[in-house]
Amino acid sequence: MTTEQGTAEGFSYTLERTFETSVAAVWRAWTVAESYAQWSYAAPGSVEMDVWPGGAWKSTIVTPDGGQFPLTGSYIEVDENRRLVIGMDAPGKDEPAVMTVELAERSAHETRVVVSQSCDTSDERDVAEQGTTMLLDSLATFLKTAN
Repeated sequence: MTTEQGTAEGFSYTLERTFETSVAAVWRAWTVAESYAQWSYAAPGSVEMDVWPGGAWKSTIVTPDGGQFPLTGSYIEVDENRRLVIGMDAPGKDEPAVMTVELAERSAHETRVVVSQSCDTSDERDVAEQGTTMLLDSLATFLKTAN
């Protein structure tokens, strides 16, 4: 499900997926560097995570054409097995881009994930939404093989 909106604060999107695994497994995939590196298109050895409010993270993303893009940021909110609010440093911007990942247990073996982000322009939103869609697709594959 995708919701596209333009607001006074920017342009946002929301993506929702349901995974056939526990909330704890999805949480580990997002918060354990070794797991995150396996599904997030990260360059080997580039993922570092200090998962607590104010803690830093970094990763170098490898694009399908082989380009590499270093990313950095910090965790704004961490509510274990429920919610991550992640700040992503954006070149040329004073404030980080903010992505929210919400987890909800539907059953012992089913987890709903909702990812949302606000952007400054519709073009930024479209690129971010495409990247998040790719991440969620890759996460789905990882969770099927990891469990």
